[in-house]
Amino acid sequence: METLLLAIFATIFLATLMNIIFKRYNVSHVVGYIFTGIIISYLFDFNTTKIDALNLIAEFGIVFLMFTIGLELSFEKIKKMKDTLFVAGALQMIFNTALFFIFCFYIFGLDSQTSIIISLAFSLSSTAIIMPYLQESKDIVTPYGKKVVGILIFQDLAVIPILLLISFLSHGADISITEIILKTVIALVFITLFVFYVGDKIVEAMLKFAANTQLEEIFLGAIFTIVIGMSILTHEIGFTYSMGAFLAGVLIADTKYNIKVESDILSYKNLLLGVFFFSVGTKIDMVYLLSNLHKVVLLFILVMIIKTVIIYFIIKRKSDKNTSVKTALALSQVSGFGFVVLDMASSNQLINADLANLLLIIIFLTMIVSPFILTNIYKISSYFEKEFYEADVITPIDKQKHIIIAGFGTLGRSVAKELKEKDIDFIIISDNLQHVLKARKIGYMAYFGHLNKLPVMESLKVEESSSVIVTVQSEHQKILIIDALKDYFKDANIVVKVDSDEENSYLNKTKDVEIVDSNYELSSKLVELSLKHK
Repeated sequence: METLLLAIFATIFLATLMNIIFKRYNVSHVVGYIFTGIIISYLFDFNTTKIDALNLIAEFGIVFLMFTIGLELSFEKIKKMKDTLFVAGALQMIFNTALFFIFCFYIFGLDSQTSIIISLAFSLSSTAIIMPYLQESKDIVTPYGKKVVGILIFQDLAVIPILLLISFLSHGADISITEIILKTVIALVFITLFVFYVGDKIVEAMLKFAANTQLEEIFLGAIFTIVIGMSILTHEIGFTYSMGAFLAGVLIADTKYNIKVESDILSYKNLLLGVFFFSVGTKIDMVYLLSNLHKVVLLFILVMIIKTVIIYFIIKRKSDKNTSVKTALALSQVSGFGFVVLDMASSNQLINADLANLLLIIIFLTMIVSPFILTNIYKISSYFEKEFYEADVITPIDKQKHIIIAGFGTLGRSVAKELKEKDIDFIIISDNLQHVLKARKIGYMAYFGHLNKLPVMESLKVEESSSVIVTVQSEHQKILIIDALKDYFKDANIVVKVDSDEENSYLNKTKDVEIVDSNYELSSKLVELSLKHK
């Protein structure tokens, strides 16, 4: 018991420490969780003496990973994305699987069963890595973001038949293909009827009852009951726990409580994704990696190139070069579900244990590299072709004494409207593409990018501007922008809105900026209006 508590403490401590360091250098938290898993697995011998605990952690992480994926969707959203989802998604699965099979069977000389398992595992991309990046960067609304999401949904749905195939191969002669198909069809019919005619009503009723209590812990309890209950149900009729969790997410996504559920579970979602990536790290054999480094690196590069090239040409059919490049780069890694597929195959003696170990390390390397690719995806794709959707790639403007508005939310729009009425020259910079498109539709000069980046400050001629008005909401973003502006041009006239006394105090003490305290201004106005009728 004491050892388990020590392991939990060490895991939380290491994960926190590593992610604080990685965040400072703009490295994805995914990398921190994976490396934490690697370290803990060796410190506490998880790979040999804690197999049951390790499998439980992995299963728990995967279940809630699928729930969060389902929560992002709804049956309506799936219908709207049918072209990208079913055409591009199916094509990339078919061609990736076929090409990986050719390499495994004909070039590396593996048997057909092993080749099929590997090709299916490697055809999947990591939803858990890509989706958080797309949401955080706002790229989910860009052309490439929409295509990536559609393909990922198809892949997530394809996991189910892949796991069923592994299950069938595991039974071997004990079960006929006719029997497993019949059982699968019956189970699918049952699940379909349950989801459409019973499940949605049960879910809606439970959430309504929990919401009416006005107790947060009751509402959270209802959410976890739905997720775990659906997971157990699908597992009992022959499917996976993760499929049940996915269906639970989709059912909740179609209710009026979906926004509340998503906001309430956000911190749990990130923690549980951390558990998933931690479990990935615990499966990595670093000794094997270092002793076979040349072989591993060559295969890792080959896998990433194959996936990138195939996805590029599939997307290029109906998209421009830039969108195709970004989509291909974003999907170039192998999914964490590859671990699940290979684990199942290895534990059922469908593939050699040493080969499974090699493949797990290749997947691990693609997942480690992927966050760096995603962070620099605009920079990499700009070598191929530039377009309006390129963040931070802006043609230098020819202006002087202009005002720069950072952000185009509610406050940014009000500022722009007033400046327009006073016929004052201004430009807008925002990292939200929807806001940029909206500003351009109105007729404003607006650019998609981050004002804390040097190329953007140079292109917008901060040193020639009369002032910069920072209207973004995030305190972290405000400080990033202010620091970058002062480093670039120390005499920049910066005006910023603050929302709290702490923020006001911090900026007053450490930054040379003009501050507008929203609370003070609002309270002054309220008092002024109330005294009019005295």
